[in-house]
This record gives sequence, structure tokens and C-alpha cells, in this order.
Amino acid sequence: MNILIGGAAGQGMDTIAYLLGKALVREGYGVLTAKDYMSRVRGGHNFTKLRVESKTPFAPAEEIDILIALNEETYEIHRESVVTAGRIIFDSDMFALPEVEKRGVPVPLQTLAKEAGGKIMSNTVAVGAALSLMNTSTLQADELLREMFDEKTAAQNSAALAAGLKNVERDSCFSMPPATNTGKHLFLAGNEALGLSALASGCNFLSAYPMTPATGIMAYMAGKQDQLDIVVEQAEDEISAINMVLGASYAGARVMTCTSGGGFSLMVEGLSLAGMTETPVVIIIGMRPGPATGLPTRTEQGDLDFALHAGHGEFPRAILCATVLEDAFYRLNKAFDLAEKYQIPVLFLSDQNFGDTARSIEPYDFTNLRYNRHLVNVENLERPYLRYRYSRDGISPRALPGQFPGETVLSDSDEHDENGNIIENAVTRKNMMDKRLQKMVPLADEMDEPIIYGHDSGNILLLGWGSTYGALREAVDILQDEGLKVTLLQFTDIWPLPVAAVNKLLPQAKVSFCVENNATGQFAGLLRRETGLSTDHKVLKYDGRPFLAKEIIREVKKHV
Repeated sequence: MNILIGGAAGQGMDTIAYLLGKALVREGYGVLTAKDYMSRVRGGHNFTKLRVESKTPFAPAEEIDILIALNEETYEIHRESVVTAGRIIFDSDMFALPEVEKRGVPVPLQTLAKEAGGKIMSNTVAVGAALSLMNTSTLQADELLREMFDEKTAAQNSAALAAGLKNVERDSCFSMPPATNTGKHLFLAGNEALGLSALASGCNFLSAYPMTPATGIMAYMAGKQDQLDIVVEQAEDEISAINMVLGASYAGARVMTCTSGGGFSLMVEGLSLAGMTETPVVIIIGMRPGPATGLPTRTEQGDLDFALHAGHGEFPRAILCATVLEDAFYRLNKAFDLAEKYQIPVLFLSDQNFGDTARSIEPYDFTNLRYNRHLVNVENLERPYLRYRYSRDGISPRALPGQFPGETVLSDSDEHDENGNIIENAVTRKNMMDKRLQKMVPLADEMDEPIIYGHDSGNILLLGWGSTYGALREAVDILQDEGLKVTLLQFTDIWPLPVAAVNKLLPQAKVSFCVENNATGQFAGLLRRETGLSTDHKVLKYDGRPFLAKEIIREVKKHV
């Protein structure tokens, strides 16, 4: 079942998607919602796709079974995507459909909302109408309304919900798939999952400047700061944000900042400062199309090369990325652990597609989280304490200022000796550079090989990274149902690049594709540099929209 809710910003589409989605999750369905919205507070054309299956889907679909058109523009834009047997719920108070359109379900949204208590509840009426078409009760939606609002407002919304339900003839309803998800499930978006992971990983200080699509992470954590006694600081700009988190990390906090490409540009000097001072920090980069402001509410994977090479001078870093909710929660936790263990900046790549897509999933297992501060303690403290002591693996003992009476913790942005004092001599400079870069050796061993999905060693190989996983996974399923042997390698750890699986499977494949949401094939270039191997074809999309499975399938079939 595929639903599209469309209208102008301010018409309450998010409420419809949230109420429908969460109610259906509580009914036992697997649900996915994906947003497409313009950079406007009011007006424009925005829409949310909602997909409902027996089990949770991984990507939105191309076709539409139910179109909820809150304005006429939505009908004009999306009517061609509605299947022949589909239904179009529209506000008959605002416009009428052409006489030749036989799929229309007229619902006077505003009139029914006013009768229930206010025009603002038009979106709740639409939820009732949609549930009626799906032959689903409003019990769960009613319960959600009572959780969301005070008693009077909840009662008015319940009346609006019931009005929408009664207005639609039940003989026009769809046959829904069986609801097979048992037990409680979470229904959350990618940004919420990342905020939850940061909190569960012990992050107690976040400083950031709002920048789409990463703002949702800061908003989620800010909503928890009183409850969890953490600090969330909205800095005046990204330069301040990165320097605040570095200061907090030096003092002993577990820290994070989040931004997008333009904000990360301002953070780059601070990134190098973290490299020189060996200060742990996690930076989430929510990618969107650039350059400059680009398309601020759209998606792209255009900042991989930037993340790899940002900063002046050479210093170790790790780069991980968000693929799917089930993995990203634990992946960001790993980023915090790597940052403190190796005393490095860890960049975590997300994007609008991941951050704003919500799915129903089983609850996370908090016993699988890593939490180790990797600080020196009394038992292994070598005296005198040297903050940058040479070591075989490049990792020096890290103590917090004031942790050991009589021992001084020195740190400086200039090149320094083992104690942290500024130096100018060539030998110490070389030794200290070698010490820092030596961390890359054990760090590489910590990188996970890519997710392998589909055939163990198919003659068709698809490579991807980050949020393309859902569309790629669905494409593999469809191609294999057609009798093809397809393997997907989806990278979650990007740098240092794990190469064992690709070195084995890429040469064996008869035809290979690298699928990326950018214009130049940045991951394909990284793969070639690190392994000497190239994929046969690049499947690139850079119009600001995420891949759909059918788009990938069409490209594969051009060459198979």
C-alpha cells in the first residue's frame, strides 16, 4: 500500500504522515515515510510518501495507491503516478477533479473540521478518510491523539477523525496486506535515531548551528537536555560550534557537533586543531546538494571527497556513514568509541534522505553499545605524565586536566614534544607526525567490511554506500526474483576503506555498478585509488532526489 500526501507547507502534511504512520505501526504493519519538501515556511509543493507492508519496507515506491491531495496542485503533479485502481482523496471545499477522473474521493475537509472544532483539524479529517479507505479502525489514531493533546483538543481531533472515517464509503476500501509485526516497534526518523544513539553513547555536550538537514539531531537532543542533564548549545556559527566542542572534549565531556557541507566548511580549521591536539570529536555531516546553499532541503552524497581531504596538514581521521536505521544507531556509537580510543576526529556522513525518512523497526538492544572512555588511570599512569608520549600504536595516554594531582596536562595547536611544549626542531616534528599517523594502522583493523546482500557471489555486482541501501536492496530483490544473480556490497565504514570483500567479489563479477547520489562518482574514485579496481558502470543521480529501486533496475538492464 503506497500513499502520497501532498500540499503546501503549513497544511499539516507532517501530522497526517505521523498519525497514519504511527497508528499503522501500532496495528502491526511495517511502515516507511519519506519527505520531499521545499525550502519554504509556507506555500510551495511538498509531499510525503508513506509505504505500508506486512514487514517494514526499506525504500519508498514509485506508484501511488492513495493520493491525499490537500490542494489542486498536488493532483496535477501526481495524478499520473496513481494506479488505475487507486483513490484520490481531495478537499471538495477547495477544488473539484475533472469529470473524467473516476478515482476521486471527495471529502469536505474544512467543513468537517469546522464542525469538529476548527479548520486547523482538516488534516485529522484526512487521516480518518485514509483509514476508512484502508478498512482500518481509528482506535490507535485516537489513542495517539490523546497522547499528543490536552483532553479538549484530543476530543475535537477525535471528532474530526471520526468525521473523515464516516465520509468515505467502505465499499471503496482497499484490501490491506496482513499485519505481521509482533511486539512493540519504534517509529522514528533517521535524525531521531542519530540523536538517540548519541545520548545512549554518553554524549553530554553538543554545540551546533542549525543547518538543514542536520538540525533535527540538535532539536531531538535539545528536547532531552533537562531530563538527561546534558548541554545543547546553539552556537552563533559553525566556527564557534567546533571550538566549543573541542574545549568541552579537552575538559572531559563526550562531545558531538552536527552540520551540513556549508557549515562543515567553516569547521575545517577546527578539524585540523582536533588533529594536532589529538582531541576526540564526532562530527555528523548531513549532506545536501551544493555548492553554496545549493538545494537546502534536498539530498545528495556530494561531500565524501570533502570529508576525506578537509583540513590543512595531514592527520588521522575515520569516516563512517548512515545506511539504514537498524545499523546507524550502532554505527554512530562506534564513532564515539573510535574518537576516544584513537583521539581523533570521526566524521559521520548522513544526508537528507536518511535523516528525514522514518521507518518502523524493532527496539534497539542497548547491551550491544560500546562505552569506554579510554582514559589513563592510576594503574597504568607512567610518571611523569606526558600527554603526547610516543607509543608503538601511536595512541598516547589521555588524562583530563586535574585528574591526577601534581601532573600537568599540556596541549597546543603548534607542533609540540611529548609533554605538549611547542617545538621547532625537525626530528621532533617528524617523530610526532609519525606517531599520529601510526594510528591509521590499528584503526584500519576496526573498519567493518561492507554489508553483503543478495547472492554470495553473483555475476552482477552493485556497490553503494550510505542511504542508497534501501533502494539498492529492493532492486536486488526484484532482479533476483527475475532470475538474475545479484550481489550488493553496501559500505558503512568508509575510511580507512575496508577492501577485502571488494577485492574478492569485484574481479569475479561479469558486470559491476557503483551507485551514488553525486555527479562525479566520488566513492568509485576512492575505490579505484585504494584498490586499483574500477566498476564497469557508474549509476549517478544528482537532482536532489534519492534513488528509487526501479531507477537502479532500469540502469542495470541497459547493460545486462
